[in-house]
Amino acid sequence: MPNPVKDKSILLGVTGSIAAYKAADIASKLHQMGANVTTILTQSALQFISPLTFQSVTGSKAYTDADLWGGEGHVTHISLARSADFLVIAPASANTVAKLAHGISDNLLTVTALAAECPMLIAPAMDAGMYNHPATQENVDILRRRNAVIMGPESGHLASGLTGVGRMTEPEKIIAHVRYLLSRDGPLKGKKIMVTAGSTREPIDPVRVIANRSSGRQGYAIAQAALDAGADVTLITAPTYLEMPIGCRVILVTTAREMLQQVSSQTAGTDVLIMAAAVADFRPRNPAEQKVKKQSGLLELDLEPTEDILAAVANLKVKTGFPRRTIGFAAESENLIQNARSKLEAKRLDMIVANDISAPNAGFEVETNRVTLLFTDGRLEELPLLTKLDVAERIIQQVIEWL
Repeated sequence: MPNPVKDKSILLGVTGSIAAYKAADIASKLHQMGANVTTILTQSALQFISPLTFQSVTGSKAYTDADLWGGEGHVTHISLARSADFLVIAPASANTVAKLAHGISDNLLTVTALAAECPMLIAPAMDAGMYNHPATQENVDILRRRNAVIMGPESGHLASGLTGVGRMTEPEKIIAHVRYLLSRDGPLKGKKIMVTAGSTREPIDPVRVIANRSSGRQGYAIAQAALDAGADVTLITAPTYLEMPIGCRVILVTTAREMLQQVSSQTAGTDVLIMAAAVADFRPRNPAEQKVKKQSGLLELDLEPTEDILAAVANLKVKTGFPRRTIGFAAESENLIQNARSKLEAKRLDMIVANDISAPNAGFEVETNRVTLLFTDGRLEELPLLTKLDVAERIIQQVIEWL
């Protein structure tokens, strides 16, 4: 399964900012993901953090301005620039942003950036007023026009004690963006994948809902795995507390009816629909317009079935040819294989992912899952207990084989 970061040469530039300590976290996490990380620190960055820190977390040399005039002399910046698959400058001070915009190359980082031909992501960090200054705004606009990706800065508490725009974007988001940008030439490049996720909610009154225990983790993991493989991903998600995968087109819904409407309207041109959402099976026929008071006594609910999204998709596929393939999920507490195969056939799916929600460490509200894949030709593939991302990668591997 593609890991867009693995074995990539990532050049990390660190400039003078209190946020330099966050750069060490970026370097460490990228290294753990399999990237070859080389760091360049400006003279100002050395006032906040040492090269040894980066060498310790990456296992690679961390360069400073002293190396520009060292034994390799004038070729150091060329070798660094030409070997890089991606250049990240985080944190990027206002001074460095200005130098990059105007081609000033008076230190190892800026001269390397000038020589680099790879994609570049810049994460500015500076104190109150500096980012919004017209000079900085013009410099950022220049860099954007040259296809540099600018992430942040965010609003928040700053080193001066003031509050304003200037905080560097958090390392997790920067890494996720690097991951996305490096994935764009993957095996599913140009393919449209739609993923549904989360637990729909059906209102009883303005406060209470009928829902289920799905966290959305498996659906979000599938969306991430599809992104890693280079796909264009639309994520239709019911409410969750999870971070959205960077790079998805996200459509927020709440109820089963809303999810059906969005899925139906998005199927044109879709190569694969992966229906991982836990859609409510029933809803109150007549939700109360006002909050039902406890003092009202026994509450009786008149329930009706919700829309059958997979059945509707099967009919759309007959009429339009899209989605080209459909994958469903079956969360069962008994007769796992029998119930899943019945659903596979009834909904005219290409594959169904069955999981026994009564099994330990599997199903809802946990980081792992134990699933069985069932196919239309009668094949059955039972997977061991895996993380939900590992399960997602196996599902996307099947999509790659199809497409």
